[in-house]
Amino acid sequence: MTSTGPAASTGPAASPSLSPGAGTSAGTSAAPAPGETLVRVTRSGGFAGETHTLVVKGDGSWSRLDAKAGPEGSGKLSEGELAALRTALREADFARQPRIATGGPKIYDGFFYAFAHGGYEVAGEEGSLPPALVKVAQALPPFTRG
Repeated sequence: MTSTGPAASTGPAASPSLSPGAGTSAGTSAAPAPGETLVRVTRSGGFAGETHTLVVKGDGSWSRLDAKAGPEGSGKLSEGELAALRTALREADFARQPRIATGGPKIYDGFFYAFAHGGYEVAGEEGSLPPALVKVAQALPPFTRG
């Protein structure tokens, strides 16, 4: 299942910082074990001002959490979807991304994204996300129910 990616308010994502090398793998090239977290993305804002977090494990299983970290849904990516997500993550090269993406146009009622992968965390408003992070967002399961 894939989402349409970044769509529309801004606000901070409630997500702790990770230092390089912390987390589930020593870098973006090492694949996590099936039960370990591959990527965690928090999206906040939008017209309704909602916060949702997606956690995708190394085996493609995923869970969606609400603003209070309560479960909202779960599923499993197909092999093709998981491969596409892994490719997007590898191409994003988190170690070289700015910690906070800036400089894009202001999108009123846009989303703010916080990505954590391979011991790195990067964030930014949807209008400022580098194209590589937009591809990661597009490869994720949906942030909200159908």
